[in-house]
Amino acid sequence: MTDLARSPVPKDAETPIELLKERVRLFCEAREWDPFHGAKDLAIGVITEAAELLEHFRFRSDDEANALFEQAAERAEIEGEVADVLIFVLRLAQKYEIDLSEAVHTKLARNEERYPVELSRGSNQKARGGRP
Repeated sequence: MTDLARSPVPKDAETPIELLKERVRLFCEAREWDPFHGAKDLAIGVITEAAELLEHFRFRSDDEANALFEQAAERAEIEGEVADVLIFVLRLAQKYEIDLSEAVHTKLARNEERYPVELSRGSNQKARGGRP
């Protein structure tokens, strides 16, 4: 059993993103995976894991998809896939010095300009020419 497996599991509100990036780094470096974790490989990993997440919901109605979270085994599998996606994102950010908090805040600021509340509320339409 590793140190990570014995560690108490902190919740989101207690965990800085930097700590998650460091845990992923330590896990990967202990296994000497750096040669396999170039930007392209990590981006492929994000997509691959996202596709595995999608498989749980494919061909299901919204009600059927939502009901999966009420089944312990299904929920655990979905949580595992979400974690896999996040692990690849964290590793990419860690290896290429992407400050995720800054990137998210910057992207949301851009999206606020592209999707002003008064024009976007209640609509899922993609912006065209900077406006929805």
